Parts: sequence; C-alpha cells; structure tokens
Amino acid sequence: MQNAFLFLANAVCSFFSALLLLRLIMQWRRISFYSPAGGFILKFTNWAVLPMRRVIPGAGGLDWASLFAAFLTQIFFAALLCFFSPIVHTLGDVISARGLFAVLALALTNLAQLLLTLLIILLFAQAILSWVNPCSPLVRPLAQITSPLLAPVRRLIPPISGIDISPLIVIVILQALSLLIR
Repeated sequence: MQNAFLFLANAVCSFFSALLLLRLIMQWRRISFYSPAGGFILKFTNWAVLPMRRVIPGAGGLDWASLFAAFLTQIFFAALLCFFSPIVHTLGDVISARGLFAVLALALTNLAQLLLTLLIILLFAQAILSWVNPCSPLVRPLAQITSPLLAPVRRLIPPISGIDISPLIVIVILQALSLLIR
C-alpha cells in the first residue's frame, strides 16, 4: 500500500512540477500563453504561483515564483520519501539537520532530473511533430523552447543531406547529464 501511495504522490508531484517548469521556461522564452496548452498551464499553476509572486518577484527574465513552487513541490515529495524510508523511525529523524539536508538534496536532484526529462520530451515532441504535422500550433512554441539547446549544435554540425541530427545529439547530452546527476 505504501508503494502505491508513493507512486501516486510521485506522479502528482512530478506532473505539477513539470507544469511549473514549463511555465518558467515559457515566460523565460516569452512564449504566449494564449494557446490551449499555455492556458492549461496557467490555470493549473496560478493557484500556487500568484500568491508566491507577492513575496518572490521575477528578475532577470525568470519567474522565480514558478521555480520556487516547483522546488517546494519536490521538497514535499522528498519529505514523503524520507518519512516512509525504512531507516527513518520518527518524524524527528526527518526534521533533524541531516534529515533536512537529505530532503533538500533529494528535492534539488529530483527537480534537475525532471527538468532534463522535460527537455528530452520536448525535443522528441518537436521532432515527431516536424515529421507528422509541421503545421501544428505546438510546433512554434516547441521550437522557441528548444532553439537555445539546438542552436549551438546546429552551428557545429549542419544538417546532413537535409536531415538535422542536432536533436539526437542534444538528447544524448541531456541523457549523459541525467546520468551524472543520478
């Protein structure tokens, strides 16, 4: 029963954190939220981000409130994991300095892993949409999100016989980073 609960908590926390990270990326890249996907992200995350903006303002073109909300969500899940860990015997073990450090480190690692996974999914989605439906309304926002990752690789390795392998190279690099973080 405990594993099922942790699985569901992970799914919910990861989904919500991914939406918060997408909101952060979309605002950073100045992508319009006036699309079905953008509207969904705003409506699903406003309840957490808007109150935090009173305390955590945006700066440097980044929505720090969205990032902090994603980090808090991952802290919540990491605390659940630590609390249900077989080596933890009391709530005091989680609240101790060592326990809090473990929770913060796990939350930061989970957030970084989630960001890399999200970027890989966005790269796959962009590649598939470019083959299947290049006129989709999602193609432009995906290109805006992934262009900072793909541009340096495209400068080094131009398309070969009309085939752009830069998404594949970036995905391999992101996978390597993901393995390093683990």
